[in-house]
Amino acid sequence: MPKIFIGGAWPYANGSLHLGRLASLLPGDVLARYYRLKGEDVLYVSGSDCHGTPVAVQALQEGVPPSAIADRYHAEFAACFEQLGFTYDLYTRTDQPFHHNVVRQLFLDLLANGYLYKKTTLQTYCETDRRFLPDRYVEGICPVCGSRARGDQCDTCSTLLDPSDLTDKTCKLCGNPPVERETEHYYLALSKFQSALSEYAAKARGWKDNAVQQTKRYLEEGLQDRAATRDLTWGVDVPLDGFEEKKIYVWIEAVSGYLSACKQWSEQTGGSWEDFWLDGPDGILAYYVHGKDNIPFHSLVWPAILMGAGGYHLPDRIISSEYMTLEGKKFSTSGNWAVWVPDVLSRYQPDSIRYFLLANGPEKRDTDFSWREFIHSHNGELLGAFGNFVNRTLAFVDKSFEGIIPEGSLSEEWRRSIEALYATVGLLIEQGRFKEALESIFDFVRSCNKFYDERKPWVQIKTDPAACGDTLHVCTQFIVNLSRLLSPFLPFACERIRTILSLGEAAWEPVSIPAGRRVEGLTLLYQRIDAGRIEEETGRLDGRR
Repeated sequence: MPKIFIGGAWPYANGSLHLGRLASLLPGDVLARYYRLKGEDVLYVSGSDCHGTPVAVQALQEGVPPSAIADRYHAEFAACFEQLGFTYDLYTRTDQPFHHNVVRQLFLDLLANGYLYKKTTLQTYCETDRRFLPDRYVEGICPVCGSRARGDQCDTCSTLLDPSDLTDKTCKLCGNPPVERETEHYYLALSKFQSALSEYAAKARGWKDNAVQQTKRYLEEGLQDRAATRDLTWGVDVPLDGFEEKKIYVWIEAVSGYLSACKQWSEQTGGSWEDFWLDGPDGILAYYVHGKDNIPFHSLVWPAILMGAGGYHLPDRIISSEYMTLEGKKFSTSGNWAVWVPDVLSRYQPDSIRYFLLANGPEKRDTDFSWREFIHSHNGELLGAFGNFVNRTLAFVDKSFEGIIPEGSLSEEWRRSIEALYATVGLLIEQGRFKEALESIFDFVRSCNKFYDERKPWVQIKTDPAACGDTLHVCTQFIVNLSRLLSPFLPFACERIRTILSLGEAAWEPVSIPAGRRVEGLTLLYQRIDAGRIEEETGRLDGRR
């Protein structure tokens, strides 16, 4: 079986995570949990992107070193991911020596293989702040769509840009128009990979449609060489004489974190990073999970770096989400229009957050987060369909059978249905179709509730206790299998079920629980959220308008 590598996007350590960003990251944990249940060899890594303009800008605004900003938000991110049940094999950060060493070696490999070259160019310089400006410090009008854009990429039309492409340029720091001055930099010869990347993209399978279309567009327009170094004070040093005052550009450096994290994991655990990067007899299946704004860096730039360095396995499946809005408006970190992850975790269960973002997330198209839908989703689906089925079944066993699962038998029809569900849901997860996978499981939950209602165990217990026992036995088999099927999505509730029923290690295959097993420590999986919280939560947002 192939080794499963899963790379989750690296959030910028310049501010708290919001739900829109979290929605693009959650699929990675679903994939990791699923493949581990299958018994596959999985390596799931990510980390905090501690370099780059966003961190430096935040530090400048607060009057502290960039490292202080990175420390603060890296710790916050790690705590949030742990609370949400993310199962990273390593969650690391880019501002550490291990990562720096790996990035510098990749840079030298690209140079040695002829894919980096020096060029003197004009770079944007702010005379007010007396500094060359990183691309994200430059803002202006996008030449393609006319929207306001940064100097590296237009968020509106997704065009990769250089500051020189913009018109009506201003410095993000002071707002004054910058000038241009000569400076020397290394460039990545991305144009040399035009043919190889075209062939690679044409053979790609398992990419989200937005990744296919964006990549096709960039290739049709023709790949342009891009600066690989910049005049910065915060980042990875360029390992060459004469470039001591420059840094390796973050758009090359950050994606290299996937490789550096695996090598760091290997050093810390004794595991083999090579198994997940150098093709062997077992093969490798590499997933990359991120948002729409990161597509070209994963579908073109990172494959080019890997090709140029030589011998590394390229991305196989690109799971790139669309955007999520908030109450009909775009999330805005600077405008404080967001639902912050630390805040929502302080009031709501992690499963509730995971469920909503996976069942209603921007998997194929832009979607919206609203407090009304979030609370109705929790009450109607998690509590109303799944939680209530588990509770009323096991509470009936507890009350009428002294907590002992009664005798009964699952029909062959139900067995086949459950087996088919494992196969269907597994395939959907592997294809990155998480919403459909959840819908399939909850269709089964509804059929379980229908079975319970039609059998009427509350009547059977009075007229035919053996038939009642059979009903509850069958429903308990449903619950045991749901605890496996839903484990990648709702890990906390599923772990609670395994504790209540004294189940062993889970696996991705149908399971049965024998009669005679005792129900222990039964508690509700979910509590109802008062509908009044909708007004309360939207009121918090209204205060930010």
